[in-house]
Amino acid sequence: MTNPTFPERAPEKFVFVQRTEDIHDAKFETRAVGYFGDAWSRFKKNKGSVVAAIIIVLLILFAVLTPIFSTYNMAFTDVYYTYALPKSKLMSRFGFWDGCSSKTVNQQTYDYYEGMGAIVKVKDCYESTVNGRTNTYYDVVLDSYRAVGYTYINLTPSEYQAALDYQNETGVQLFYPLVNTSKVMQEMNKDNANYWYEHDAKGIAKRDENGEVIPIYKKDETSPDGLAYCATKMGGAQVQLRVNYYDWFTYINGQEPCFLFGTDNLGHDILSRLASGARFSLMLSVIVSALNFLIGTIYGAIEGYYGGKADMVMERIVDVLYSIPYMVLFSLLQLRWGKEIGVVGALLLAFVLTGWIGVASTVRTQFYRFKGQEYVLAARTLGASDARIIARSILPNSLGTIITACVLMVPSVIFTESSLSYLGVLNLDSSTLTSVGTMLSNGQTALSTYPHAIFFPALFISLMMISFNLFGNGLRDALNPTLRGAEE
Repeated sequence: MTNPTFPERAPEKFVFVQRTEDIHDAKFETRAVGYFGDAWSRFKKNKGSVVAAIIIVLLILFAVLTPIFSTYNMAFTDVYYTYALPKSKLMSRFGFWDGCSSKTVNQQTYDYYEGMGAIVKVKDCYESTVNGRTNTYYDVVLDSYRAVGYTYINLTPSEYQAALDYQNETGVQLFYPLVNTSKVMQEMNKDNANYWYEHDAKGIAKRDENGEVIPIYKKDETSPDGLAYCATKMGGAQVQLRVNYYDWFTYINGQEPCFLFGTDNLGHDILSRLASGARFSLMLSVIVSALNFLIGTIYGAIEGYYGGKADMVMERIVDVLYSIPYMVLFSLLQLRWGKEIGVVGALLLAFVLTGWIGVASTVRTQFYRFKGQEYVLAARTLGASDARIIARSILPNSLGTIITACVLMVPSVIFTESSLSYLGVLNLDSSTLTSVGTMLSNGQTALSTYPHAIFFPALFISLMMISFNLFGNGLRDALNPTLRGAEE
């Protein structure tokens, strides 16, 4: 029968969709996405955080793998190659990263470096008159590795014979004629093996009619060329020799001197020291962050969940600990227990004693924010215990903010250690131990003259700081449950 009021609702117009089969829920065609799966999906969409994560992984790989593949170890030192400039064998072929520097030198210095064979190129030569005196100047490209020049060494007879055999077998000249020091004009330069040529009182080389310098070598009639190459000392127990240190280094170490990041004020290889220091700094910061995360989360969760008198008493304890200056705390711990637990132990203890306060404050704030939500009330109504409510209902919702705070603690720990090293309160510089902060402290004295000594440690910390900030922000957004399923 047709309804006169609504003719479109006539019974004959209705058709059964399903007569013979039971109606039930359809099976999902896609896999269920869990909490961490959804977080990973949203984290990948944040390109900046992904790039930051890749940089962090590369920095960690640099710290772990460099000591394995580096030709120099952390304890390596060479007093002749202090502040050697960075050099790459690959890049040096293109005139870049070749351990050379451009300098303007006067005639005396030019002769000095030319005698070493350290001048790679003369870009310009000109005269300048100052106060009526005309001087000659050269714009040159100087090889910092060849600029060590010649030096005197003392060997035992057996060591001398071994080096002499190497020289005869390879044809690489190791030993050069000794200098007749009586002809060296300045008293302070008589022990300098690089003044092997005749010069005036100012150190300017005298040259023959062909423009060549005139050598002042010692004579020895028994030598094939009439020149003295060695002198015995200590009744024959030692042999004094004059060597070109570049070739002597190659003989001793089995490779030519080449430091990818250069060397520091003590002749340490910056590459291997930076990798070892980075490994120590990262391990220290990760351990500190993990301990502070554990202590701060437990402490802050109790404060925020129970509130009231418990919160008041615990907050007063935090106020007392927070008022202790970190530098004073570390100094007291080092003075009291420095010998028992060492400098590293005192540093770790100082970081942990008060470092968890920031995490606890963050956790407390988040618990106050979420503990009044309906799902918490529902869990409590269903009889869930306090521990279950804290661990399963409130903490996951606070995890993003807490992890962000802990991730950002990593560069913060390293910067704090750097400050203590810079002020001289902390000293981690030894043949077996260093840190990025210690390298920054040592390199800052040569910032204007040898910037590479501080550039690479500063670059490492800068990359780490930026990367951890971006990575932490990406984690915070990815782990925030309120954003789950949100479309960007």
